Amino acid sequence: MKKLLLFVIVFSVLSAATVTFWAHQPIIGMEEKPIEFSIKAGSGVRSSVEQIASAGVPVNPTLLGFLARLSGKSGRLKAGNYELKPGTTPLALIDQLARGEFAQEALVIIEGWTFRQMRQAVASHPALKHDTAALSDQELLAKINPQYGKPEGLFFPDTYLFAKGASDLQVYKQAHSLLQKRLNEAWGRRDPSLPYKSSYEALIMASIVEKETGQKSERNMIAAVFINRLKRGMLLQTDPTVIYGMGDAFKGNIRKRDLETDTPYNTYTRAGLPPTPIALPGAESLEAALNPAKTDALYFVSRGNGTSVFSSNLNDHNRAVNKYQR
Repeated sequence: MKKLLLFVIVFSVLSAATVTFWAHQPIIGMEEKPIEFSIKAGSGVRSSVEQIASAGVPVNPTLLGFLARLSGKSGRLKAGNYELKPGTTPLALIDQLARGEFAQEALVIIEGWTFRQMRQAVASHPALKHDTAALSDQELLAKINPQYGKPEGLFFPDTYLFAKGASDLQVYKQAHSLLQKRLNEAWGRRDPSLPYKSSYEALIMASIVEKETGQKSERNMIAAVFINRLKRGMLLQTDPTVIYGMGDAFKGNIRKRDLETDTPYNTYTRAGLPPTPIALPGAESLEAALNPAKTDALYFVSRGNGTSVFSSNLNDHNRAVNKYQR
């Protein structure tokens, strides 16, 4: 009896030592490719480890299940899509499952894109579940923030991470929430002398600054020019708004008759700001629209190298136009 008990104790110690050693060994080497696997909702420990092994992860499901129970995390394994990275140990894998560290995908939204371009990028991403594909822009916006009439400018350009198979609506909600956060923060730091009636008007201005600026360092000056014009009741006369209002009719060149054709976005024919943003502004454009440079400049013209010449009167502006444009 004593020999049997001793055998059981020795066997248990050796087994525990074996499992401990195995638990700290990489499942796949650093030179191998990651392995994707999924765990279905409602799966228990046994089913979960079997799904992992069936997906091609070279791990003993019995030992992995035993390790999950031994670690006290067997009841915390989360369903979802995962990726086993090279160098991951069985113990680290159990921690990954318990924390729900799903396989991460990324979508980059670029500053200055229109909402139309954003929708195209979202619709073409292969890792997203396209729940909003059949929705119009207005129907999509109604699911995110129905207080707005049009979605243009209401999404922050950034890199968004999500689990493979996540709904595209999640990305839209993240981008809108971040835009609201950044806009509210910038609005709270705004210059008190600005002529805006609301933060939405500041967002419109930020989108114009985003499209007008070749050099990031000039954004505060560009914003100041347009704000100075607003204060004086001058027309903004900015080509990007005209182009936006033309829609598909714009073929790459803006002509004199385009500047004279009235649309809600033609700032050559209509005073004040256009009715909505014309693009997705980034953080620097938001900051510039709410804290512009201190200047009396009313005009600017491109030098042709990405920088601009700023003028406070029409004579100086015309001289700059003659020098750099004509």
